[in-house]
Amino acid sequence: MKNIIFDLDGTLIDSSSSILGSFAEAFRQHGITPARPLTPELIGPPLMQCLSLIAGHDDAETLAALAQAFKQHYDSEGYKLTTVFPGIEPMLALLARDHHLYIGTNKRIYPTRRILEHLGWGAYFQEVYALDYFHPAVPNKAAMVGNIVAAHGMSKTETMYIGDRLEDGMAAEANQLAFAMVTWGYLDPASGDMQAHWLSFDRPQALAEAIIKQ
Repeated sequence: MKNIIFDLDGTLIDSSSSILGSFAEAFRQHGITPARPLTPELIGPPLMQCLSLIAGHDDAETLAALAQAFKQHYDSEGYKLTTVFPGIEPMLALLARDHHLYIGTNKRIYPTRRILEHLGWGAYFQEVYALDYFHPAVPNKAAMVGNIVAAHGMSKTETMYIGDRLEDGMAAEANQLAFAMVTWGYLDPASGDMQAHWLSFDRPQALAEAIIKQ
């Protein structure tokens, strides 16, 4: 493997406190009671999809107002609560020596860049991508990953996508890429999202060692 594309939330960073806190603040500002508990399982899908799930409806005007409040809080203060899963930084430092590393996330590009700057991770990655990196924005991760592969002329047999959700695995498969599911993030082992033919890792060190040996 020469090219490693990483998902971000639940794979490299734990955004649960920052994202859920900003969701709570957005609903508080608008006096709306969430229709479901604010738990880490909500993290991963694009923002508007998350807000619809939390609100329990898809009223466009309400969701737009909630989105604006969320962005204002998260982009200015909320993102600073992001934490890093144990073992991630040594893994990135090891892999970056001989591999090209990229980010491909559902998170908006603006806070993604702020988080990477906040963590001091800029030197690890060749480029950082999100759905709204592209103009117009791409509709899903499969399209995003396909664009990343095409933009850099990556060989599909030498490229791997790494994530913590079923959506991540399906995005890799849609582009004929190898996929590794990490289980140290938000994945519920009982969800049935893990496919038998996917690689699975419970520690960053084990993932790095496996990639280096390939």
